[in-house]
Amino acid sequence: MAKETQVQQLQHIEEKLRKLISRYTDVQQKFAQAQEEIKFLEGLVQEKEQQIKNFQNQDNIVKIVDAIAGNTANSTELKLKLNEYIREIDKCIAYLQD
Repeated sequence: MAKETQVQQLQHIEEKLRKLISRYTDVQQKFAQAQEEIKFLEGLVQEKEQQIKNFQNQDNIVKIVDAIAGNTANSTELKLKLNEYIREIDKCIAYLQD
């Protein structure tokens, strides 16, 4: 009987160990998925921050142009030229990021 009790205890321990290993594997998989999601979201955040900076720069330039340009003809011409410069700068930044 002592051997049967020991065998049952060992089987019980083995069953608990299997469950523990299974849970551990599940947690590892969830952790890996969470890390991938974090990396993805960090990339999105960086992209959005860059877009915000670009929009802020463009808005600041437009405000400067409005303040500097006295008449509408010069203002429009200056805005177009600055927008062209902004596009070129954005292209250079995109090229440097690649």
